[in-house]
Amino acid sequence: MSQERYESLLLNRAHARRRWENQPAVDVELLDLDKEEILRTREAAIRQRRISTETSTDIGDILDRLGLRREGIITQAAQVLFGTKFLPDYPQCLLKMGRFRGTKVTGDILDNRQEHLNAFTMIRQGMAFLDRTLPLAAKFPEGKIFREDRLPVPPNALREILLNAIMHRDYSDPGGHIALAVFDDRIEIRSSGRLPAGLTVEMLSGPHLSKLRNPLIPDTFHRTGAVEIWGRGTNRVIDECKRYGIAPSLFEELQGYLVVTFRASIGPESVHLGTKRPKGSQKGSQKSSQKILEQITRQPEVTIDELAAHIGISSRAIKKHLRNLKEKGKLKRIGPDRGGRWEVIS
Repeated sequence: MSQERYESLLLNRAHARRRWENQPAVDVELLDLDKEEILRTREAAIRQRRISTETSTDIGDILDRLGLRREGIITQAAQVLFGTKFLPDYPQCLLKMGRFRGTKVTGDILDNRQEHLNAFTMIRQGMAFLDRTLPLAAKFPEGKIFREDRLPVPPNALREILLNAIMHRDYSDPGGHIALAVFDDRIEIRSSGRLPAGLTVEMLSGPHLSKLRNPLIPDTFHRTGAVEIWGRGTNRVIDECKRYGIAPSLFEELQGYLVVTFRASIGPESVHLGTKRPKGSQKGSQKSSQKILEQITRQPEVTIDELAAHIGISSRAIKKHLRNLKEKGKLKRIGPDRGGRWEVIS
């Protein structure tokens, strides 16, 4: 047994009280956390009825309710979820995003971004990167008049795997990170750390129990309604791929990382690199305004930039659509421009 594996087993044994996430954060105070993100989490958790409606808007009280602060001491889980400053003490809160020409990392790098982010921002930035980088194809389903625009991989499957990568990775390694790598023939999502003892990559493709390395972090996401905690995420991803008509995702452990691969034809001619998509891609079964309403229904706290990335039009155009929707009584804003949320009026 390697020294690394032996130490991992010892850590699992003492997991209840001595795991990395519930240790005191290093030089982190309340002012160093993202207040708006914490308030968004509170609002989402109340809507999901997974936190008391009596929870105040005091961020310290919210952290206490979430188990992210103990006796006035901020935990490292709180820093991962809501931090704003990461260097020099938290270099592992890193998201790498790259688009590579060809099928190897030795090919030309067409887009390369590395950012230190908290977990909630990492989800948004990661999905925005995939949305603007992956090609948007169109087809006419049999028996239907309107065409259907779709990415090469189901967005829900990508989001589920990215969430899992962020929630379940090993944060104790200061050199670890999350990586999104897009090649001509596949998409890889990598997260540092091996699977917990007793869980294998083969088990991820079938029924298995949930075994949490960082209970506090996924619990916070669960309270917002973003995930379940029943060990069904990877099974849902496989089912989603099958329904989409693509090969199931592949799970591997490579050099201390868990790597999830989606095989798909991306192709060099389909790289957007943050530019606007062709006008034709906006035409489909619904207008941009309807797509905006659908996205807001799924994600009330979505930002204008995220809507622009998701739909493929400029932020200026998004603002115009939002104004029109509000004037027509189909949409209203609750709370401030920053930290508030949208509500669709049926």
